Amino acid sequence: MNASRKPPIWMVSGLRGAGKSAFCRGIAQSAHHAGWDVAGLLSPAQIEAGVKTGILAEDLRTGVVHRLASTFRQSQDDLAFGDWYFDRQTLEWGNRVLENSLLCDLLIVDELGPLELAHQFGWRAALEILPRAGYRLALVVIRPELQAIARRVFDRMGCIRFSTIVEIDQTHTTEQWVHNYWPKMMEINACR
Repeated sequence: MNASRKPPIWMVSGLRGAGKSAFCRGIAQSAHHAGWDVAGLLSPAQIEAGVKTGILAEDLRTGVVHRLASTFRQSQDDLAFGDWYFDRQTLEWGNRVLENSLLCDLLIVDELGPLELAHQFGWRAALEILPRAGYRLALVVIRPELQAIARRVFDRMGCIRFSTIVEIDQTHTTEQWVHNYWPKMMEINACR
């Protein structure tokens, strides 16, 4: 890694259900097949009978999965936030995963939302590791309505700029999105 240049951070954005996590999974799989060390967290939806009932948290290095959030309280310790109940133990586990994600080729943080950007909770470790630059490329999922807040948070940190914004929508399949962006990511990795 060239220490004189900060590695690029790509924002992956799109409306709810657009396929942001699926895109990140597809990129992670392509990177694994290319021999890259992929680290970080993926937060896929848990769907039951066509309805989103939960959110999982997956360690991209180990494949270990835990329940992150549910639409109903699972434990007295769950953190109520909006329509969701977040598992505090999974939040702690996920932050440890993020803290141990560096050094890697591809870092994925799915996602930074209101918990992290407005309340300094959730995947708060992501805000600590992104400035450290112990990766070649980072993908950070941020919903469109939170982009301005994310920029303000990162501007205050003084060291994080998004080099590319990938706006995922349903005009393409996940495979098409991955096919469009994976070659650009390989070029970045080859140049570093």
